[in-house]
Amino acid sequence: MARNYRREYINYDGTPAVKKKRANRNKARRKMVRAGLAKKGDGKDVHHIDKNTRNNSRSNLRVVSSSKNRSRRI
Repeated sequence: MARNYRREYINYDGTPAVKKKRANRNKARRKMVRAGLAKKGDGKDVHHIDKNTRNNSRSNLRVVSSSKNRSRRI
């Protein structure tokens, strides 16, 4: 059975709450790129230390490898 990406977007990814979370994660990434701590295509993730993606203060963000960020809670 093939995955229906359009239906997934309509039912989940396109909801206002999920869009807002994604926008906050993207904002954190842009902030770290401007600070010179991350680069496009570097394979790194921006980690929110307090696990709150809405808190994009510089003291709450750090750049870690994607495997470390996704494998366990830091």
